[in-house]
Amino acid sequence: MRVSIIKIGNSRGLRLPKPIIEQCGFGDEVEIEVRNNELVIKPVKRPRHNWEQAFKTMAGKNDDALRKFPDSKWDEKEWKWR
Repeated sequence: MRVSIIKIGNSRGLRLPKPIIEQCGFGDEVEIEVRNNELVIKPVKRPRHNWEQAFKTMAGKNDDALRKFPDSKWDEKEWKWR
């Protein structure tokens, strides 16, 4: 597909068709980089995307309590505290 580079103030820009934006999973921001004289456009990685909903689901299942571990004397035996 061929698109035109358009003038935007002192810069230039590309208009991406909606199907391409949806297919690539682009939101309001993208990551861009140049590799071997080519422009690479990637969706912004959101490592904690959907965490809020996941936590709500866990709370609804009463699965959000801290886990209890057996008491350990490892620190007292293995470490030299100064």
